[in-house]
Amino acid sequence: MNKVRDNAAEAVADIPDGASLAVGGFGLSGVPEVLIRALHEQGATRLEVVSNNCGVDGRGLGILLAAGRIARVTGSYVGENKEFARQYLAGELEVELVPQGTLAERLRAGGAGIPAFYTPAGVGTQVAGGGLPWRYAPDGTVAVASPPKETRDFAGRTHILEHAVTTDYALVRAWRGDRHGNLVFRRAAANFNPLAAMAGRVTVAEVEELVEPGELYPDEVHLPGIYVQRVVRLSPQEAADKQIEKRTVRA
Repeated sequence: MNKVRDNAAEAVADIPDGASLAVGGFGLSGVPEVLIRALHEQGATRLEVVSNNCGVDGRGLGILLAAGRIARVTGSYVGENKEFARQYLAGELEVELVPQGTLAERLRAGGAGIPAFYTPAGVGTQVAGGGLPWRYAPDGTVAVASPPKETRDFAGRTHILEHAVTTDYALVRAWRGDRHGNLVFRRAAANFNPLAAMAGRVTVAEVEELVEPGELYPDEVHLPGIYVQRVVRLSPQEAADKQIEKRTVRA
């Protein structure tokens, strides 16, 4: 039951080329920076990433993206990464854009063992009808487009069928965790982390504070250890390394 690994490098050492990854974080909040850097140093390539966004230039998943390690991204926001836009428009990266709430539910459903679900989000758009550019050709034409989705009416309202997401691995960041893998997330840093952790077959969590089993009050646990296979304790310096994506202050 002791799921703690000595370091991040050991925790991600077996992630192979072509693996699928669910990665927590929203912007730069709650991003598993240490695990991402360890994976960059490990060298795995052709990765298929499921994450709300792909980091920013030089931070988060942006590190793997800049190194050409990511082949496909499923996400809901792409606006803060110039290299992401360049690779997508140049046909170097396949991108599946998903409504944000739908992405969250696809991850949760994968962790809950629900294969698919219906939602009204996206009805009447290319999300439902197909045709969203997943991959461009070098000449700017669409090489791969999203397929149309099955629809069904419930109580007089049209819904589309969305499939759950499960991945080979998940990388997440938590505020506190114990050796059994029980995790507590702090405020906005929770975001997609619990959902990503549920979707991964092997989930690796970096934690800012590691405690012994029994020290976490059961009612404060956000994610039970059944979803977590590996835990990495961050150093104080690593835990404190938190950047703000867009600093906003009063005039």
